[in-house]
Amino acid sequence: MWSAERVPSNKTKGTRTPAALTPIHRRAAGIDIGSRFHLVAVPPDLDAEPVRSFRGFTADLNQLADWLVSLGITTVAMESTGIYWVPVFEILEARGLEVVLVNARDAKNVPGRKTDVNDAQWIQQLHSYGLLRASFRPGAEIVALRAYLRHRERLIEYAASHAQHMQKALMQMNLQLHHVVSDITGVTGLKILRAIIGGERDPEVLAAHRDVRCKASVETICEALTGNYRPEHVFALRQAVELYDAYQAKLQDCDAEIERTVRALPQRETVAPPPPPRSRKVQRNEPRFDVHALLHAMLGVDLTQINGLGPSSALRIVAECGTDMTRWPTVKHFTSWLTLAPGTKISGGKVLSSRTRPSANRAAAMLRLAAVSVSRTSTGLGAFFRQLAARIGKAKAITATARKIAVFFYNTLRHGSAYVDPGANYYEERYRQRSIANLRRRADALGLTLVEGQAAAGAS
Repeated sequence: MWSAERVPSNKTKGTRTPAALTPIHRRAAGIDIGSRFHLVAVPPDLDAEPVRSFRGFTADLNQLADWLVSLGITTVAMESTGIYWVPVFEILEARGLEVVLVNARDAKNVPGRKTDVNDAQWIQQLHSYGLLRASFRPGAEIVALRAYLRHRERLIEYAASHAQHMQKALMQMNLQLHHVVSDITGVTGLKILRAIIGGERDPEVLAAHRDVRCKASVETICEALTGNYRPEHVFALRQAVELYDAYQAKLQDCDAEIERTVRALPQRETVAPPPPPRSRKVQRNEPRFDVHALLHAMLGVDLTQINGLGPSSALRIVAECGTDMTRWPTVKHFTSWLTLAPGTKISGGKVLSSRTRPSANRAAAMLRLAAVSVSRTSTGLGAFFRQLAARIGKAKAITATARKIAVFFYNTLRHGSAYVDPGANYYEERYRQRSIANLRRRADALGLTLVEGQAAAGAS
């Protein structure tokens, strides 16, 4: 007679019951960021109303911070939604809370969560278990420098749009100045435009403003400046030039703020004078101060010795990445953050895809521009690019060359490794030796002997 019925067990031999997740951050909060209000979730055992809504006004954000501090919250996670997270992040960080900015890709929607309340609770739960990774954000000083440099990029774009307006007004008057002068915002172009705005219409007088460095002759410029000066088109030209000048003045103010911010950053105490830059040519849109010297004094190394990186581009990459390379344990972590490393999609031991992830990383975009700039140079990186481009195409070669520049950038900042250009012959010789080794291997497989010799003179 059985006293109790035995319930059959579903366990099989050799299996284990999965252990329950243990909270790592027991006083963690999650915030669902919105444009007008934010939903904040805390652990249910800390408050009778664990999910609350706060408007986006500064007073409400201070109340949010007061509530979290009163509950003893130590860490807060939020998604990087547009730019709405910036004031929340800065106010909470100023209160001493650890704020984790999460990429929305790492906190994907799951079935059944269709409200902001559930989103906030989901972020809080994931963060309490330590399942969310913080996005990279440099220190406050670098963040300020980054903001100035990004604003400077916008000013350059706005000024360029007004240069296009100048060209449109010239075309409407059938003035072919942009066909004989490489840049209408250069010395010659601006002198002629200001004379036209001032009322001058004589082509010979206008052509006399030609700078000695201009390649076009006075006669060619004179022919290009014979047009139909209608008042409405001259008016549009005048306003475009005035707006262009206004943005140039704002650029000078921005450069002054950038210089002040760079000088305020910690400087190396004993730093030898920087070596001369590779190129002494001043680019048109570079800041109006000695970026090379200030950057060398701040870092203690010279990033401009890396082919493709000038003072301005090096400063912009530093503003995006910061100066502390220990935030990335290895150079592979750094290139992965830049999305310049191949992706890994493997299933069943088979590589499904190794393409790089799409990203809006500004540092990666600047490194790609640096790769394009060295593609035609007689340097080691230039030879590396050309060999890859011939084999796998230019697009992939740009990414690979940008990754190699990123490796040099990381090693220079973290380990102080001085970059030495191996020269174009280095990669060409490596390619030759690799080709010979492949030919030897194929010859051995076919039972043949490869004999080295010089090509016959005049052989085609």
